[in-house]
Amino acid sequence: MDFEGGWRLDRRIEDRKTGLTGRLEGRAVWVPDQDRLQLTETGTLRYGDGAPLQAERRYLWRRQAGGIAVMFDDSRPFHWFSGDQTVARHECPPDQYHVRYDFHLWPDWRAIWTVTGPRKDYEMISRYRRLTDLP
Repeated sequence: MDFEGGWRLDRRIEDRKTGLTGRLEGRAVWVPDQDRLQLTETGTLRYGDGAPLQAERRYLWRRQAGGIAVMFDDSRPFHWFSGDQTVARHECPPDQYHVRYDFHLWPDWRAIWTVTGPRKDYEMISRYRRLTDLP
């Protein structure tokens, strides 16, 4: 997969419920794991005026049905996308997660999430830029 390796990750979260902005600066690394890639995102999250927090998240990416199936790290399905269908959604009642992948400046790319629900209303934009100093 073209994602294998290290990427710089810059994320901005606009929380419309709280009126706060979050920023995460870190890395995203895709490494082979059997027939898939394991994605590990790590970084420092600053949310509003709060103290910085160390954040980490893992996902699994696998080629499937002409696209990429994204799964949680325990292999539960999350969403699917392809080069032709770069919009996907994940329902986690009562919340709705919608993502749009933007690859038009590849190898720099973005994932734009819109999340809504009774207690959630935010947009999260993650920008990825290839790193050359990681495996």
